[in-house]
Amino acid sequence: MPSAGAGSSFVSFIPLILIFVVFYFLLIRPQQKQAKEHQQFLNDLKSGNKVITKGGIHGTITGLTETVVTLEIAQDVRVKVSRSAIASPESANTPAPAKAKG
Repeated sequence: MPSAGAGSSFVSFIPLILIFVVFYFLLIRPQQKQAKEHQQFLNDLKSGNKVITKGGIHGTITGLTETVVTLEIAQDVRVKVSRSAIASPESANTPAPAKAKG
């Protein structure tokens, strides 16, 4: 009879184990993959790339160090931001900021 109690407790853990497996494949694993891809993107940055910061600033990279990126956001206007503040590349379907005339 004692073995029946041990088997019963294992069966009660099966739903908990299944929930963990589902969470791993639907939430944890994709998030780790996305973080790895973003880190690779940050490592591959180079001068001339057009990027968008996490704050929504569009700019072209004019200078790079290990931790700082210099962006040109308008003609002769440069800002320095942390490399980790770069969110994504500026893609073709992202609307470009309006350019001032004159």
